[in-house]
Parts: sequence; structure tokens; C-alpha cells
Amino acid sequence: MPDTPAAVPVEAETRTRKVKFTQQMEDDLLLSIRERGRGFKLTVAILGSIVLWAVFAYIYQLRNGMGVTGLNRPVYWGVYICNFVFFIGISHAGTLISAILRMCNAEWRRPITRSAEVITVMVLFFGVLNVVFDLGRPDRALNIVTSAQFSSPLLWDVTSITVYFLSSTTYLYLPLIPDIAILRDRFPKARWFYGPLALGWSGTDKQKHRLEKLIGIMAIIVLPVAVSVHTVVSWVFAMTVQPLWHSTIFGPYFVVGAIFSGIAALIIAMALLRKAYKLENYLKQVHFDYLGRLLLVMTALWFYFTFAEHLTAYYGGEPAHMAVLMEKVTGRYAPMFWTMVVCCFIIPMALLTRSKTRNVKGTVIASITITIGMWLERFTIVVPTLVNPRLPYQRGLYTPSWVEWSMLAGCMAMFILMYVLFTKIFPIISIWEVKEGIEEGSDDTYDRVVSYLPGPEGKGTEAGGA
Repeated sequence: MPDTPAAVPVEAETRTRKVKFTQQMEDDLLLSIRERGRGFKLTVAILGSIVLWAVFAYIYQLRNGMGVTGLNRPVYWGVYICNFVFFIGISHAGTLISAILRMCNAEWRRPITRSAEVITVMVLFFGVLNVVFDLGRPDRALNIVTSAQFSSPLLWDVTSITVYFLSSTTYLYLPLIPDIAILRDRFPKARWFYGPLALGWSGTDKQKHRLEKLIGIMAIIVLPVAVSVHTVVSWVFAMTVQPLWHSTIFGPYFVVGAIFSGIAALIIAMALLRKAYKLENYLKQVHFDYLGRLLLVMTALWFYFTFAEHLTAYYGGEPAHMAVLMEKVTGRYAPMFWTMVVCCFIIPMALLTRSKTRNVKGTVIASITITIGMWLERFTIVVPTLVNPRLPYQRGLYTPSWVEWSMLAGCMAMFILMYVLFTKIFPIISIWEVKEGIEEGSDDTYDRVVSYLPGPEGKGTEAGGA
């Protein structure tokens, strides 16, 4: 049917608005790369100081041995292994959320996928690094290569994490290519850096088709890899006969906990980026609302698995298991255990079940408590079991030393520092994906996209959903 005279001006006006809108968006998102003000320098200085203190603590540990930590007999794993499980868990946020939302073609995913994917790649590094800290002698890490035996769950761990890191890095890099090409063209002085990374991207239809196909393939690949990684991490514990470790529920329990803590970390990162780079017009209430709903579901799942694990141990009544259970519930580690319950269940449920408090502030508060609670969960899984060994050894006692707390602080600071530096090199919001949703989508897609993006049309309402 031919266009009516009235329809032609409307379509032309819509196209004009789209062009202005996308150009303004590109300028806004590149502004964070151009600016390096006092706040950025102060942040780098503070984080760098914490990292340097952690380096000093590690050198002190290398010179004086593992005796400077709180590790002892029978407690041979402590804060370092808790950090390992914690960081590997957080890494699930980017891959799973981004891949699932891409496969579902959820329009509201576009501004948040990259910030999630960056978390995955960077946090994996610190998870592995804590295993090296725990070895005492870093050179012994090579034994897993020179004396590899697949009868050991530790080798499964190394293999799965390596595959996960390579696939996640590829999954992060592929959607970066069009934005790197934008940086190559907008910053001629940095062409020597961005040019090779752009791989000759010119935005042709053929290149776009290939890129979208590769991203789709990687989204399918990384999902089972991500699930397998934390399952294998849980098997490092579950394949032993230690009380409250030797459990078939550990696989799904660890995966749920990983996704749970990962979503919380993503929400915190989004809130900091939103505040620091004035991205309120791009990371809107609708994103925090939808992620808050997902976090609410994971809160219920986490509580279910935690309740099932401890209820089974209680009704079993086996003395070795009961000793560990009572140590957690009423013993020396009870304050940590019940703080974990409050942080991971009571506070999130109170904040996320009501739409009034499931806003930016409410979801961030819930995410902070969840992050604290999930680290405590790792601690109460690792330490109480080792303090109460199955074999007839004397019961142990473990108190982390200043060295271990320094290494934890250093890892956190280094992760934040690397994340901040990434945002000064690459756009933290995918420019081409947001533009694609506006320029190449249907009118319906455009309406849904602008409903949570800035501009005269953008309302930031619940209409920005998938």
C-alpha cells in the first residue's frame, strides 16, 4: 500500500530523531574515555596504594613462609581458598546474564551486557591468583602441568577454568570490535592502538552478519562451560569424604551461589559506573528493577539449597557431620553463619519483594549485603569442616592473619582498578548494540529502546522490557 502524504513526513521525522539521538548517545558514552579528572586520579592512587600494600604482604609471606598466615593443622585451607571460590563465582555474572539475554533477544540488555562481560574475564584472574597464594611456593603451580593426572579433580579445575577464560575473553572481544572501530575513527592519535584491534572493521552488512553469527555461537558455547566451571569447583570439595563436603547437592548449590553473587556484583558495578560517569540516562531504573527481580529469584533458590543441605545433615545425625553443623549454627562460627543468613536472605527478601524498594538504592543495598554474605558462606563451608576433621585429630582453630586480609583487600582493589582502567580505554556501554536497536530495528523496537534511553522520547519506564 503506498504511503500517504501524512505518513512520509512522520517517517522522515522519526529517522531524523534517530540520527540525532544516536549521535548524542555516542558523544555521551565516549566522554568517559576523554575525561581523566581529579576523581579518576584519586581513585587510581587509593586503589594503587592498597595493591602495593598487598604486594608487600605477599613478599613478606614468600620470605617468611606460610607460618605468617593463620593456616595450620588441620586447617590447611582458609581465606585464600574462600577467595578462590568467591571470585570464580562472581565471574558467572557476565557470561550467563549476557548470553541468556542475548539468546532471548531482550532489548533492555543492550546497555548492561559489556559491564557484565568485563567482570567475568577480570575476576577469573584473581580466583586463580588466590590458589597461587595458597601454595606458598608459586613454582609448584607448574606441577599441575608437568605431572598432570586427570584422576585429580584439581586438574579438572585447571582445565575447565582455562577453557572458560578463553571462551569468555573471546565472548567479550567480539562485541567490542565495532566500538573499537568507532574509537579508531574518533581518536586519530590512538589509531596505533585501536587500529589493529578493530581488525579492519568497516561496518559492512557482510561483517555484521558474520559478527552476529559468531556472537550467537559463543553465547551458546559459554553457557555449558560456565555451568561446568563452578560444578567442577564444587567437586574439589565434594569428591573428598570430609563432613558436610561429601554431598551430591554441592554441584547445583555452587552454581546457584555463583549466579547469585555474580548478579549482585554486576548491580554494584552498574551503580558505581552510573554515578561516576553520569550514566543515569543509560543505566536506568528499569535495568535495576529487572536485575532486582532476577536477584530475588536467586535469593529464594539460594535459601532452598542452603536449607536442604543443612536439614539433610541434621536429620542424618552422623556424629562427624553434626560436629561441623553445630560449629556453624551454635559454635564459634555461628556469628558468621547467621550474618550470612541475614545478608543473603532476610535483607534481600525485605528489599526486593516490594516494588517501592526495588529501585536503584534498594537493589544496590541488597547486592552489597549479598556480596558480603556470599563471602561468609564460602568461609563457613571451608573452615568449620577443617576445624572438625573426620579422622581422630585434635580439633583445630583458624583465625586469618593480617597477611590474608591484606591479600583479600589487594585483590578487591586490583579488580576495581583494572575495571576502572578498562572504562578509560573502551566504552563500558556497547555503542553499536544500542545504535543497532534504534537504527536497524522496527518501529516497535525503537519505541521499546528509547523507553529506557535518554532523550525527549525516553521515559525510563517499565516499558523498556524485553
